[in-house]
Amino acid sequence: MTAEIIDGKKIALEIQTELKLRISRLQAKGISPKLITILVGEDPASLSYLRGITRTCSETGVTTDCARLPSAATQQDLLGKIAELNRDQSVHGILLFLPLPKHLNAIEAESTISPAKDVDGTNPISTGKLLLGEDTFFPSTPYGVQELLVRSGHAPEGKHVVIVGRSNIVGKPLAGILLQRKPGANATVTVCHTGTKNLPEITQLADILVAAVGKARAITADMVREGTVVIDVGVNFVPDPVTGKNKQVGDVDFDAVKEKAAAITPVPGGTGAVTSIMLMVNTVRAAEESSK
Repeated sequence: MTAEIIDGKKIALEIQTELKLRISRLQAKGISPKLITILVGEDPASLSYLRGITRTCSETGVTTDCARLPSAATQQDLLGKIAELNRDQSVHGILLFLPLPKHLNAIEAESTISPAKDVDGTNPISTGKLLLGEDTFFPSTPYGVQELLVRSGHAPEGKHVVIVGRSNIVGKPLAGILLQRKPGANATVTVCHTGTKNLPEITQLADILVAAVGKARAITADMVREGTVVIDVGVNFVPDPVTGKNKQVGDVDFDAVKEKAAAITPVPGGTGAVTSIMLMVNTVRAAEESSK
């Protein structure tokens, strides 16, 4: 069997179309959804993510700007900027790029973002509400994974989802989302990590396998049973043997695994395509709630 390719770009366009209608309704009330990002220093990965967010905002109709601070900025400088944006009623969403320079405390900074504007779900209050099943903003990457599954016809209800990776960005919040007794969730979830013994035996039990390892092609064909749905969250760069240039690959050995999986996300064009649009979804929702 050859897997169905789950087209993240197509799904992102579907969501974008829905958002444009919601944005037009807000604009009729004189409200323009606005997302402000905060970048401290010049981290290359953050700069790349910033470019992607700026492009998605432009395509969707969300106003955006970046508050840039020098790498030598103090903790007080950062907290002051967050406080300023919290007070600004025209700002609906705040996103702090990580990693921060080593002398800054990320958890303290994230904790000061207003939960009403915490559109990437990084404030510990948002995290606590997620685990309790209360209404909150979900982090954009795991939120995107859930949307990919539901919109591609592979909803996780009643399924065994195995997540390989326990990061605070993907693995942990995704487990929290999919465990909820709610539509688009209600799954049995197993989280694996570097301390897991007999990993292939566990991944082979999955109805849905999510790879969030951070290592190129870590999930091989022998770790996947026939008919599994495979979601690849990985972003890795490896030399292309043909061109010699770096190319983007996921955490899954795509060419081998697609011959066994029922469905699989490509890299690029899978989860990454949906991550930015889910940030827009949260920003528009924040604007809607602020207008009530």
